[in-house]
Amino acid sequence: MPSKFGFFITGTDTEVGKTLVSGALILKLQEQHSLVGAYKPVVAGLQEINGQLQNEDLMTLSMASTYLSNLSDANQQICPYQLSTPAAPHLVAQAQKIHLSYEVMLSGYQQMAERTDAMVVEGVGGFKVPFHDGKNSADFAKDIGLPVILVVGMKLGCINHALLTVEAIEHRGLVLAGWVANCNNDMQLLHENIDTLKTLIPAPLLGVIPKLNQSEIKTPYSKEALTKAASFIQLPSDSSIHA
Repeated sequence: MPSKFGFFITGTDTEVGKTLVSGALILKLQEQHSLVGAYKPVVAGLQEINGQLQNEDLMTLSMASTYLSNLSDANQQICPYQLSTPAAPHLVAQAQKIHLSYEVMLSGYQQMAERTDAMVVEGVGGFKVPFHDGKNSADFAKDIGLPVILVVGMKLGCINHALLTVEAIEHRGLVLAGWVANCNNDMQLLHENIDTLKTLIPAPLLGVIPKLNQSEIKTPYSKEALTKAASFIQLPSDSSIHA
C-alpha cells in the first residue's frame, strides 16, 4: 500500500494521550495542508453523548479536522469498527460476534488518504494490540507505512515501555519520526526521566506537554485544549521523516 504524507501515532500504553497528541498534530498539519484526515482502525468504548452512542476519541479527531468536521458520517469514515465496551477490541468483538476484518481497516484508511492531503492515524492502545485474522495494530502501522510518532505517558515504568515499543517499531522497518513526552501524571524525577529517554530513544523529542488542568483534560477534548497541546510540540523535520 503506498504511503500518504502524515504520521501514525502510537503510545507506550493505553490512556497515555494518543488522542490529545493526534488532535494537536492535526492542527499543526493544517498550517501546511488544506485537507488533513484522521483515521483509527478500531475503538472500544462508547457512551451516550448528545443523545447518541459515541466514542470520545473519534469526536476529538473529527472536530480537529476541518475536512471531517463538515461530514455528517465523519465518525464512520474515521473508524470502521466502533465497539461498545472499553476492553481489548478482539475480545469485545468476539463477545459481540463481530469479525474485525483487516482488509476493511486497510480499505477505510486508503479511502480517507485518497481524499486528503495529509493523514494522522491513531493507533489502538499500545503498539501491538491484537485484531482478528492473525493481525495486530503493529501490522497495520507497517502496512500503511507512515512514519511513527511515539507518545510516552510519563509515569513509573515508562522508560521500559518506551524502549520496548521503539524496538518493536524499528524491528518492522518503520521510521520513528519522533516522540512526545505527555506529563499526564505526577512523576518523581520527571525531568531526569525525560533526559534519560532523550539519550536512549534514537529519534528527536518533539515536545513535552505539561499536565493540563481538569477542564482541559475533559474528553472529548476541546479545540482550546488541542491548541494548547499543539503549542508545546513541533512537527518532525524532513530528515527525521526520511531517516
